[in-house]
Amino acid sequence: MKPNIGISEKSLGNITDLLSTLLADEMTLYIKTRKFHWNVSGESFMELHKLFEAQYKQLEVYIDEIAERIGKLGVKTIGTMKEFSAAATLKESPGKYPSQKNMLDELLEDHETVIKQLRKQITACDEKHGDAGTADFLTGLMEDHETIAWILRRYLN
Repeated sequence: MKPNIGISEKSLGNITDLLSTLLADEMTLYIKTRKFHWNVSGESFMELHKLFEAQYKQLEVYIDEIAERIGKLGVKTIGTMKEFSAAATLKESPGKYPSQKNMLDELLEDHETVIKQLRKQITACDEKHGDAGTADFLTGLMEDHETIAWILRRYLN
């Protein structure tokens, strides 16, 4: 049964498309963060190992919340690596194992990319599609990514 929540079917399709892209990006960021957690080495090994673990655990929560938001809007959620890879705007780096600094740089860049995308998506959901609920949800997510980016930035300054 399709939801009857005051948002047109076309708008629901557009919103769930952008949420699916966000979900794919969060999965890519999760996998990348987990890879860095497993492969970090050097002087600050334990600190970064724990930092990356805390961050991928946060991303797990976001992934689940985004998938559930898509479901609340009446659409099935993508869920295979092939679908995630096809929908993601963030890219992986197979076979590459960067230094600690480059890991931090790459994660920071990816979080900042997600933040910029979220800003656009918030505006689209609210102003174009009249979906204050998804706009509010995305605003909270953006603020969480801003905090993660701030923490990563502090390691690089």
